[in-house]
Amino acid sequence: MQKKHDPNSKLIAENRRARFDYHIESDLEAGVILQGSEVKSLRQGGSNIADSYASVEGGELWLINGYIAPYRQSNAWDSHEERRRRKLLVSKKELSRLWNATKREGMTIVPLRMYFNERGMVKIALGVAKGKNNADKRETSAKRDWERQKSRIMKQGHQG
Repeated sequence: MQKKHDPNSKLIAENRRARFDYHIESDLEAGVILQGSEVKSLRQGGSNIADSYASVEGGELWLINGYIAPYRQSNAWDSHEERRRRKLLVSKKELSRLWNATKREGMTIVPLRMYFNERGMVKIALGVAKGKNNADKRETSAKRDWERQKSRIMKQGHQG
């Protein structure tokens, strides 16, 4: 039986470069504390997480440099700052695991996707990652090109 598509759940923003620039070791889901104008702006699709990262500071997890466009219909005192730090919600166990990964193992917490879940809540998928060097990036690129070329050859073989 096919799962019904929920109109509330939808992808808001995706960090497509994250998988190219980093080796993703593990991933987790976190909630985001937002203002009302930010949620309304996200429903209109004004967001970018490509240049952002997450950091454990003072026993809390923060999304840093995530962009949410200003909501056009909001008042001057009701609007939000576009690149403000936003608190992320994870369990204490996850928070300590993330702190260990970043401080002791030299990992980075990279946002992968921002989306509305089935209940209409804004969630962010985070990846605990290690940075790739240039050789690794070339290898990833070559592998992707080969897969593309292989599928092209297979299509031509079936048509001929």
